[in-house]
Amino acid sequence: METELEQQQYVDAASQNRVEALKGSEAGNLPMLPPASETEEQWQRIGRQISTFLAQLPEYIGNFYQEYKLPIISFALLVIVVTTLRIFLAVLNAINSIPLVSPILQFIGLGYTIWFTFRYLLKDSTRQELVGEIRLLKKQILGIQESQA
Repeated sequence: METELEQQQYVDAASQNRVEALKGSEAGNLPMLPPASETEEQWQRIGRQISTFLAQLPEYIGNFYQEYKLPIISFALLVIVVTTLRIFLAVLNAINSIPLVSPILQFIGLGYTIWFTFRYLLKDSTRQELVGEIRLLKKQILGIQESQA
């Protein structure tokens, strides 16, 4: 019985607020919905704009590429280099986590360093030979003619 009384009071309070909100409004002042034909025309206009944009999209992309060709290529190369470096480091980390591979590779690197030092860096004649090989390699790769110093 008490719940019915509480429900009636709640419904009465809500309807009183609604009535007070509409008291000052007259029938001519109420907002009206636009006619259905205007919304159809609006949707058709929006559809035409979208289809025009999509039809011109390849031209927009071509103009953008022509205008910003160098930065786009630079950014793409940067992304490729970073991705390649991350893959390379991941492979090295995977190889390094295999037992006994890391110490063996370190031993090979140390052995090569010792051999290179004894082969090219101890005597003057072998240092000159190394400089000559480096110059020849630079000439082959870069095509640069160096003057004799």
